[in-house]
Amino acid sequence: MKKFVSLILCLMLVLGLAACGEPESVDLSQVKANVYALNGPTGMGLVPLMKDAKEGKGTLDYNISTVAANDEIVAKVVKGEADIAAVATNLASTLYAKTNGGIKVLAVNTLGTLSVVTKGEEITKISDLKGKTVYTTGQGANPEYITNYILEKNGLKAGEDVTINFVSQPAELVQVVAKNEKAIVIAPQSVATTITVKNADAKVVIDLNKEWEAVSDTKLVMGCIIARNEYIEQNPQAVEAFLKDYEASVKTVNEASDEIAGLCAEYGIVAAAPIAKKAIPFCNIVFETGKEMKTDLSAYLDFLYKANPKSVGGAVPADDFYYEK
Repeated sequence: MKKFVSLILCLMLVLGLAACGEPESVDLSQVKANVYALNGPTGMGLVPLMKDAKEGKGTLDYNISTVAANDEIVAKVVKGEADIAAVATNLASTLYAKTNGGIKVLAVNTLGTLSVVTKGEEITKISDLKGKTVYTTGQGANPEYITNYILEKNGLKAGEDVTINFVSQPAELVQVVAKNEKAIVIAPQSVATTITVKNADAKVVIDLNKEWEAVSDTKLVMGCIIARNEYIEQNPQAVEAFLKDYEASVKTVNEASDEIAGLCAEYGIVAAAPIAKKAIPFCNIVFETGKEMKTDLSAYLDFLYKANPKSVGGAVPADDFYYEK
């Protein structure tokens, strides 16, 4: 009788665990994951994973695509066509507002990618920019606010001590340097490296990520991985599997091997393999999750909000913006 009672109790315990939501075993290879990434550093961390996906070796049933413009990713996320996406951090914040809190940040994937590049000008420190004209991109976005902050912390004011001329697209900075005997530009990677490859006299003289760290107690967080809440809720095990895959992918990218550089070019993330190989060490590709991610990203979004509330969608996201396992 005691054995029978024990058996009944064990059965009830098993059934109780199932009722409490104990996750069932899932064949992850059958779970679809539509992943989108912006070309450039934001998407670089996905390259090895893209290779695995194309060879049918992915943990999930991955469909990974890259796009050239933020607008394309916004449309894919809003329509529910993108499950996971690699985007700029300010775009993640505006998407959170646009979707009424319908997305979460899974990981921080890119720190500062901006560099000062010169041709025919002797610039070794930020204070050397006084009285100079600097060409850059990103008016009303990350680059403008980062540049203004770093100048201010070095005793300079944009528009007064330093003339800032904005171009509409980063690629235009390549032409600015090519057409002028003397030029100073602030360019994102891999454009900064492209300039030095195409112009023998041009060189990267200042890494703005390091300059940021010298004057701020927060990290310069420029890129992240987001996912739709609906996808996270329906596929919790798949999301965890993706994060493991992505962490390994980032580690491989940072080795900057010839193979990875070649794949960056093949997948259209960077224009050419030599540029990718030279640029990767300057792209500050990382993998941050959990408390570290929340601490760094929330501080940076607060900085952007103070610079211009519209840059983050009108408000700093609430705590539910950050993914927790």
